Amino acid sequence: MQTLDPSQLLAEIEDAIRTTPADYSSSTAIPWLGRSTSLLKRWAPGRSIIIDSHARGALGVSDMLASSEFSSLLMLLHEARHDLRLNEVGPLSTAIDRGSVLDYFEEVRRLLVTARSELFFVDPYLDAEFVSRYLPQVPTGVTVRMLGKKGMAALAPAVELAVQQFSLKIEVRSSSALHDRFIFLDNARGFSSGASFKDGARLAPTIFTEITDALPAVHGTYEQMWSAATVHR
Repeated sequence: MQTLDPSQLLAEIEDAIRTTPADYSSSTAIPWLGRSTSLLKRWAPGRSIIIDSHARGALGVSDMLASSEFSSLLMLLHEARHDLRLNEVGPLSTAIDRGSVLDYFEEVRRLLVTARSELFFVDPYLDAEFVSRYLPQVPTGVTVRMLGKKGMAALAPAVELAVQQFSLKIEVRSSSALHDRFIFLDNARGFSSGASFKDGARLAPTIFTEITDALPAVHGTYEQMWSAATVHR
């Protein structure tokens, strides 16, 4: 069985919770059951038998039994989420002291390397330094979207070089409405930064925070902004 990094496993489990089917008895629930069972067995291999039992029961003939077993699997997913958060992945927020630029870089880097399909950066002050610092950390095959505000002309040459060197697919747009800084991973996780990514803790202390319950609303806001933004690449 393939081993997942705790951060990757947590991201998968949180996505499974978000995509819980409304109708556990429909055929669309079967892929969800398969995915959830696989994730739970990676989290707790010693509980594989009981996990499989709940999954089979969720497909049972009796609606009452199926509902109970489905709820048991969902409860295990929530247990796994909190266990990983408390014991493996760490706190939702990380405070970074002024001058601790390497600590800030590591907070961002450890997120970037877990991306599987897409990274969406939002920052009014994206620049060439941002490109050289962070884009080398992006895994091969991951699409990058960058939504900025100022300095688009200076950003473009660095982006072109990154595309050539790292074979990345990069889209760049700008919006005059930007104020905050975010990273969205795979349309499943989101993080806010108190500082611009290019300055990260260099000028002042800052906080790096994962967005949880408000993620759909926050992510949706910036997707709408992206759709209306000026295209640069």
